[in-house]
Amino acid sequence: MSITAVLYSHDSVGLGHARRNRALAHALAADLPRLTGQPVRGLLIAGHPDATADSLPEGWDWLVLPGFTSTPQGYASRSLDVSNERLSALRSSTAAAAIKAMDPDLFIADRHPFGVGGELLDSLRWLHSQGTRCVLGMREVLDTPAAARKEWDRIGGASAAAAFYHAVWVYGDPSVYNPISSGEIPAPLATRTRFTGYLSHGRPTDELTDASVRAPKPYVLSMVGGGSDGGRLALAAARAQVPAGHRHIILTGPQMPPADHDRVQRAAAASPDSGSVQVTRLAPHVPQLVREAAAVVSMAGYNSTAEIMATTTPALLVPRATRRAEQPRRARALAAVGAVDTLPAEELTAQALSRWLADAVTRRCDRSAVDLDGLARIGGLAAAELGLGPAARRCARAGSPAERPDPVRGPEWASSQDHVLTAAPPYPSPAHAAARCAATPLSPSAAETRFDSHVR
Repeated sequence: MSITAVLYSHDSVGLGHARRNRALAHALAADLPRLTGQPVRGLLIAGHPDATADSLPEGWDWLVLPGFTSTPQGYASRSLDVSNERLSALRSSTAAAAIKAMDPDLFIADRHPFGVGGELLDSLRWLHSQGTRCVLGMREVLDTPAAARKEWDRIGGASAAAAFYHAVWVYGDPSVYNPISSGEIPAPLATRTRFTGYLSHGRPTDELTDASVRAPKPYVLSMVGGGSDGGRLALAAARAQVPAGHRHIILTGPQMPPADHDRVQRAAAASPDSGSVQVTRLAPHVPQLVREAAAVVSMAGYNSTAEIMATTTPALLVPRATRRAEQPRRARALAAVGAVDTLPAEELTAQALSRWLADAVTRRCDRSAVDLDGLARIGGLAAAELGLGPAARRCARAGSPAERPDPVRGPEWASSQDHVLTAAPPYPSPAHAAARCAATPLSPSAAETRFDSHVR
């Protein structure tokens, strides 16, 4: 026998959803066989072709749906000249065919329970009829509570999602930011929510190749995620003064518009420090670049932040202030516990970056007060969700102070997250975070070693 998992992400903007699922795939491949005695295989359904640049464990593959993209008027086809209705029907039928062919034991959707325009509903009904365990994976910050409520209302309320999803995994530390206390995760889902910790330690990386980005140490790093809206930050970084004796790597991302990328390159070439500045779009080994950097400047997307948090590299987060309040809220919460510095987008200048870089390269950052071991818990949570393996439940409960009856499976099964329902504010005090996260169960080196054999 084997365990089959299907993970879905819609990927209308950036690659954050697919990259989270890719990290989960590596965690499941690393831990589920050990916990259950069964091999695991899987399929990642994504919505952007760039997702497939990232490797998967043996026995896993990608399925890329024709893409939607987000516009000021709403979702629209990324490439195909078809209506939203036809594109949605194509994506829905393709996803449903793949899911039925895989017949998964476990289904995990990232962030959007029903996909774009309800494209997952047919699949979810079929999965429900087959008894498949379904999990909704959520980043720790959604948006302002008011905006989150509107999103839930648009899909019929959180109770509509609760009809299909047996569990919610929040990829964060509730002592840093608690979306239940803030109201971003409503009551129908709160009782089945488990906080995993940030997906930081043990994130998969690809092997270095001759084409990999390298720079003599010491260097500083600026990165803007996928890059679709990172032009302003990358341009300021290109104009910033490079700390004495350092080089500066600027990653513009695969999705930065060509005009913005060219503008960054011209600014770097015109800089007095041009000989020390390297501008490139791609770097498949970003976690290693971050770990070895003297300092890093970044937007505040979930995955970039998670990669930063796994290191001691000083970080300045410049959160995107458009579309959603997610990034400013994340940056503010992490700054409150001393894990990062933050600069509001409206205060971004080359001079501000120059001052921060000059100071940051003289220090390191201790982030041990934050729970960064989410990937070490994913296997145990999945095994417990499937009811497999004697060690699974203990692993899922590790570090939890109490148990609460699960509304789906009844009082005999515990969610192990009693503390998530407390009325704590979404933003903590540094002392509270330090007390909550005084110890972590897996060192960064141990977590990375555990994943080595699963990264290709």
